[in-house]
Amino acid sequence: MRKAIVNFKGIPAGILEENKNGFVFRYDDVYFHNPTQKAISLTFPKTQQTYYHSSLFPVFFNMLPEGTNKEMLCRVLRIDENDFFGLLLATAQYDTIGAITITPLND
Repeated sequence: MRKAIVNFKGIPAGILEENKNGFVFRYDDVYFHNPTQKAISLTFPKTQQTYYHSSLFPVFFNMLPEGTNKEMLCRVLRIDENDFFGLLLATAQYDTIGAITITPLND
């Protein structure tokens, strides 16, 4: 099971987890209870609900490199091209398009 912190504008907003059934996202309690913090995406309204999906949620999948860039990164980083979560963990930590970054969690 792999996990990551989902940051929104540099602030930890929730946890993204990969498990045997797919993917889970839940807002962090501190982030949720702060009224100044916004939802990270229209597809993730700010609720205490846990979100489940059998594949990587589209908002995170759309952060991944494509085409030649994806092929090169997978080869250099030795990541299977179908390991979308592994690629997300390796590439979405710092400079991303948009307000979301991903920090791998080692439990």
